[in-house]
Amino acid sequence: MGFAYGDGEFMFRFVPIFIAVVFVIVFGTILVRSVKGISQWHKNNESPVLTVPARIVTKRTAVHQYTNGAGPDTVTNDTSTTYFATFEVESGDRIEFPVKGTEYGMLAEGDRGRLTFQGTRYLGFERDRSVG
Repeated sequence: MGFAYGDGEFMFRFVPIFIAVVFVIVFGTILVRSVKGISQWHKNNESPVLTVPARIVTKRTAVHQYTNGAGPDTVTNDTSTTYFATFEVESGDRIEFPVKGTEYGMLAEGDRGRLTFQGTRYLGFERDRSVG
């Protein structure tokens, strides 16, 4: 008997291939992101720790909301906030780092001080104690 859509043969051939393709895409994405993360972590570890004069140019947040419809009457909403601070160094270059929420609250735009970082890893900011 030839290929016919009505006898279900199409689904028995198509569905396993579709599932395999989706699995490869998902697994490949996870693998690529993991390799990039490990590579950046290693690069940061190999970079020198630098402390340079800097000024806080701006701060921003990125809020992500996740909705999970677990059932017809159950919806859970979760949010996460990522905090960022942008610093300008003496050369005029600007560098943005993700920072912890507690650190974010202590930073004020316009503050001058000493920025410590390692590669793309923010290590701290010590505000100048002198006024004016």
